[in-house]
Amino acid sequence: MDPKEIEKQVIAQYQQEENMMILIFAQWCVNHDLDPNTLYARAYPQQQENVALEQGIALTVSKEEAGDIDDDTLLSVLSLFGNEDLAFVVTEEIQRREKNNASR
Repeated sequence: MDPKEIEKQVIAQYQQEENMMILIFAQWCVNHDLDPNTLYARAYPQQQENVALEQGIALTVSKEEAGDIDDDTLLSVLSLFGNEDLAFVVTEEIQRREKNNASR
């Protein structure tokens, strides 16, 4: 296989994995009654529209249909792709949820 083909395969694999990360984020938001666009905009206010995020949101299911996504799993996946700003916003939401649950 020539180097150009290998490079194309590596890029395609990365994009597929990145799309999975976006879907995991979007589904986690749905599962916790949060708007993925709002959280993303808080993390990256300078970005206008994220087509990949919109595609990921379109693939989510209702929280009743979805499996649970562990907070640590989401944070690990975001970190793996260098989305530290988004992980920070997610952490804020986790802390807010835990504080609300503790006060009940």
